[in-house]
Amino acid sequence: MKQRIVYVCTRCGASTRQWRGQCPGCGVWNTLEEGVENRSASRPRIPLVQPIAASNVDLAPDVRVETKSPELDRVLGGGLVAGAIVLVGGEPGIGKSTLLLQVLGNLSGTVPGVLYVTGEESIHQVALRAQRLGVAADSVRLLAETRVESILEVLERETPRIVVIDSIQTMFTEALQSAPGSVAQVRESAACLVRHAKNHAVSVLLVGHVTKDGAIAGPRVLEHMVDTVLYFESEADRRFRVIRAVKNRFGAANELGLFAMTGKGLREVRNPSAIFLARGAEDVAGSVVTVVREGSRPLLVEIQALVDDASGPPRRLTVGIDQGRLNMLLAVLHRHAGISTQGLDVYANVVGGVRIAETSADLAVLAAVRSTLATRPVDRGLLVFGEVGLAGEIRPVPGGEERLREGAKHGFSRALVPVANIPRCTPSGIEVLGVDRVDRALDFI
Repeated sequence: MKQRIVYVCTRCGASTRQWRGQCPGCGVWNTLEEGVENRSASRPRIPLVQPIAASNVDLAPDVRVETKSPELDRVLGGGLVAGAIVLVGGEPGIGKSTLLLQVLGNLSGTVPGVLYVTGEESIHQVALRAQRLGVAADSVRLLAETRVESILEVLERETPRIVVIDSIQTMFTEALQSAPGSVAQVRESAACLVRHAKNHAVSVLLVGHVTKDGAIAGPRVLEHMVDTVLYFESEADRRFRVIRAVKNRFGAANELGLFAMTGKGLREVRNPSAIFLARGAEDVAGSVVTVVREGSRPLLVEIQALVDDASGPPRRLTVGIDQGRLNMLLAVLHRHAGISTQGLDVYANVVGGVRIAETSADLAVLAAVRSTLATRPVDRGLLVFGEVGLAGEIRPVPGGEERLREGAKHGFSRALVPVANIPRCTPSGIEVLGVDRVDRALDFI
């Protein structure tokens, strides 16, 4: 029996069978959204469900399937979980389809069935890409379809264990009359796929378009419906791709994986710190190395600062660092260390396109500013990290010992850190210098 279309007000819940600009219930304009009529009278009676005690729930660990891509497995929390829904977003051409096709090729020998559903390209185009990437032609099954009902019929018949939907914005269900890509179609199509995945323990990876602001297109509820949300990020002129988990029900959020785009697809970058620290042979003033944490991974990055005479009103410009944070640090520098940048332009940059969201780089920023003001290069073997407070104190940061181990692994001989971050057992090969005040810390620069 064909379902009847209704329009429901998102504010008061009133419904009507004809679309109107104004809600007949509350009178608010543009609040009606397309939906399916709940015809409970024609449905069979559903048996009552009973709650269960938390102590009686089976707490067996989730069985994960490794994708054979260490960087992706790190972001996913160890691999794909049966019945999990993963949403992968990113700008056009960044490599979403390439990565997922490679993943299916890696899993084809260990997983009974994998399926790639394309709604934007023909099967011929996908097969050509698979050939270019070196994916075995007979290992991945392809399906060109955008109708959700047809896709679910194939899933019921073929019973694949891992499915890629490229992309969710091209899918549509006949239960709704709106065009593919609309809010209602994206939400209902995703809901149908989520129900199938949970009921049949199928891992589904959804490709999502993004808006010009970088957010995944469609209703915001889409990110709430899925288990994991991954974002692909990259600078326009760089061949490196960063994949970041912003939501993960089966692992830690904010984990980061790094890939490099090559002629044969994406390959993992096992040592990202070495890439971001590709400095020149000559020492220059205003360059300081710090270590930040992306999820559970310590990452060495270079911070550069430039101070110059202002030709007009002084400017404060940053790349990869919050500009308001820089203004606050400069005020602390003046108040508690007696170093003024009044009447000077101050520029701060994180090399490699990395964006630092934590406060562990505060001390490194001030060290870079001090270095460029004094026209004195910082020792290349010095690692600097620590949070700076408004009272001029150097506050500890989490994971201090892991940061020191990462610095020692890359050949740093000294580390300027908060006193509270001095470990009981110092990693071999590195001398730890503990500081508690900004003025005292800058004496080492």
